Amino acid sequence: MGDLTKSIPKPLLRVAGKTLLEHKLENLPSEIDEVVILIGYLKDQITNHLGGKHSGRKISYVVQKELLGTGHGLWQLKDILKERFLVMNGDDLYSREDMEECLKAPWSILVKEVDFLEAGGRVVLKPDGKSLSGIIEGNNHGQSRALVNTGLYVLGKEIFDFPLVQIPGREEYGLPQTLLQAANDFPIEIVRSKFWFPITEPEDLRKAEEILNAFNRKSSLTN
Repeated sequence: MGDLTKSIPKPLLRVAGKTLLEHKLENLPSEIDEVVILIGYLKDQITNHLGGKHSGRKISYVVQKELLGTGHGLWQLKDILKERFLVMNGDDLYSREDMEECLKAPWSILVKEVDFLEAGGRVVLKPDGKSLSGIIEGNNHGQSRALVNTGLYVLGKEIFDFPLVQIPGREEYGLPQTLLQAANDFPIEIVRSKFWFPITEPEDLRKAEEILNAFNRKSSLTN
């Protein structure tokens, strides 16, 4: 995000009058009664901005001291997460409707069908067409009509019984790679997203502003 995140953490960037984090917290389904936020870069800004409660939910924080991947990040919470939980990227926008659909299954992954996939985690289905078989990471898929991983999951605490999987060639541990170990014992249902907007570059903020303002004019994304 360039200069935009030199002095402010990405989740605190503002879109349509609110920070990305506030949009996410306000969109959470009613089943979610507590929030744990993994923090690192400019962490004090996030804790000072949100405090210990938002949208009627208690908020607690855990610091990821080493940036060793999404799997490593989640594992910092294993002593806190004692029951089924929802986990998602801190700077992407998701809809409440999609999250509610994910919560209907014991374990699930939110995917987005795209006309053409170049980069990201390509999701492979089992023969039943309903559950996860694989996630293929890459930057040159070149595949039409593909499913891409959005980074939102509903998981059981049993995920922590499996060892973290290191991403080949990197000193990081990936959550998608680790999740696949559990897929045989705990079927992971595929949920197709109706709204997912990743924020990866400054232009995405402008587009998100337009989308959210349009939703607000039609009674808002959260209704």
